[in-house]
Amino acid sequence: MQYSYKILLTKEKEGGYMVNVPGLAGCITQGDIIEEAMAMAQEATELYIEELQSRGEKIPDNSNTLEYSLNLETA
Repeated sequence: MQYSYKILLTKEKEGGYMVNVPGLAGCITQGDIIEEAMAMAQEATELYIEELQSRGEKIPDNSNTLEYSLNLETA
């Protein structure tokens, strides 16, 4: 089975990137550079799914999730 997940990267002040997989509650990791952060995200996501499978739980998927950005200008 193939699953799709949105990945959010946030550049940290102290360097590196925080990675959040919103479709998998609590699935958060980090990396020093984008490539490392994405590799860590893949590993964290795979481990998360393995854990769900071992418990017999349903595996969530973001394939039907739309993504938009909202830009606001403040006074």
